[in-house]
Amino acid sequence: MTSYPAPINPTRTRIGWIGTGVMGGAMASRLLSAGYSVTIYARNPSKVVHLQSQGALLADSPADLARNSDVIFTMLGHPSDVRQIVLESLISSLDPNSVIIDHTSSHPVLAKQIFDAAREKNCWAVDAPVSGGDTGAREGKLAILAGGNEDVVKWLNPLFDVLGKATFVGGPGKGQSCKIANQIVVGANLMGLSEGLVFAEKAGLDKRKFVEAVKGGAAGSMVMELFGERMIGRDFRPGGFTEYMVKDLGMGLDVEQSRVTTLWCCLVLH
Repeated sequence: MTSYPAPINPTRTRIGWIGTGVMGGAMASRLLSAGYSVTIYARNPSKVVHLQSQGALLADSPADLARNSDVIFTMLGHPSDVRQIVLESLISSLDPNSVIIDHTSSHPVLAKQIFDAAREKNCWAVDAPVSGGDTGAREGKLAILAGGNEDVVKWLNPLFDVLGKATFVGGPGKGQSCKIANQIVVGANLMGLSEGLVFAEKAGLDKRKFVEAVKGGAAGSMVMELFGERMIGRDFRPGGFTEYMVKDLGMGLDVEQSRVTTLWCCLVLH
């Protein structure tokens, strides 16, 4: 399966990309810089001129993109966008042996539905949300949390290696579950870091010396590496959207609520 359907090669593997915001645009740019042929679908083409200047082609529709791509990446905003674009548009237009990689932070149940729909078309789907923020996207240092078929994920590694480091975490939907767990940890770390910096400042500490002193100990984290200096410098330029963090944590609540409801029903029936 690792050679499925043929080894990935920049001169032969056709890439499709949908979703060119802060994260998606940086990731697509890295693939273009690595020599891949990338076709983009954008509802507002004026927003992808910088990618066209790198050689990206434009598709007229998601269906047009699907027909001209071997591997399709999506990096969208919400599960509703994933359902509309991936499940209701892209999959019906896929050629056999195509692969869809959804980098959106989406719902595990939807990821399983997409996987099953892709298999009906003799294709594959990988749910592969990422962590690392806009800095990780630009520098190719994202943590890629991949769910689906392990051999397909291995086959995709040449592409993932351009973007960061992929880890196979389990079957369909497990990538999304891993991202939800990731966001719980990230949210807690962000809150802790901000409160720690406020305390350090009020205690009269030099905030940069505080970060330097503790980052090698138990308080150190990638959150501190990525956001510590930004917080200290009061750099409020957006690297993402708060609504997406709220969405991710909300999906965690939804998954847990569904689990509790299922357990309760089982107890009642027995």
